[in-house]
Amino acid sequence: MLIGNVGQDPEVRYVDQGVAVARIRLATTERGYTLQNGTQVPDRTDWHNIILWRRLAEIVEQYVHKGDKLFIEGRIRYTSYDDKQGKRQYQTEIWAENMELLTPKTEKNG
Repeated sequence: MLIGNVGQDPEVRYVDQGVAVARIRLATTERGYTLQNGTQVPDRTDWHNIILWRRLAEIVEQYVHKGDKLFIEGRIRYTSYDDKQGKRQYQTEIWAENMELLTPKTEKNG
């Protein structure tokens, strides 16, 4: 389960028989704090690759934009591939099973 902000407008494409698939980047931030000895610990932001299929992808295409806050529930998928130089690259993705739009409509229109 993740709650975060969309980093850029979603990428949506259609594959076999018109099945929608969307890819978004979601930023989650752990707020900074001050230790008892006065040491400042800064905010920490992590970026997540989110993949949404079918109806969720269609909803994302229609309603989700850069900066929107989302709740995503899904499972982690690990993949690997060889880049152009032949070096093995690893990628972690969240395949969404559920999504809720948390940005109020009035904020989106303003």
